[in-house]
Amino acid sequence: MEAEDKVRIDKWLWAVRIFKSRTLSNNAVKSGKVKVGEKSVKPSFMLTVDQKLYVRKNGFDLTFLVKDIIKKRVSATLAAPCYEDLTPDSEKNKYKDWYIGKASAEMRGKGEGRPTKRERREIDDYKDENYFEFDFDEDEL
Repeated sequence: MEAEDKVRIDKWLWAVRIFKSRTLSNNAVKSGKVKVGEKSVKPSFMLTVDQKLYVRKNGFDLTFLVKDIIKKRVSATLAAPCYEDLTPDSEKNKYKDWYIGKASAEMRGKGEGRPTKRERREIDDYKDENYFEFDFDEDEL
């Protein structure tokens, strides 16, 4: 295997746009959030084709299969063929729900100003995932 077929894992994660900056990529690898085949690695780990990566990013577990090695950052359309996204659908749906909720702003009437602490708590309770869950016993139904 030639030296051309290998690249540092932190550099590859940045080049294919999984992380926004090389520093974020490096820190994620150092903190153990990136694994190659169930094993934590260092940022200097030399990545090769057909290796499976497990990345924990923003509380989500992402899985990738390396299909091509690139050393320089490219556009998203050119980076997409370099890996295969093996992330389970349940994790993708969880990410989509989080991303949509993150982008939506609160709608308030004109002239109402900022919410008070009490109103903020009510809004947070409403938006909380567990707010609508009820505990029922099988016998009560």
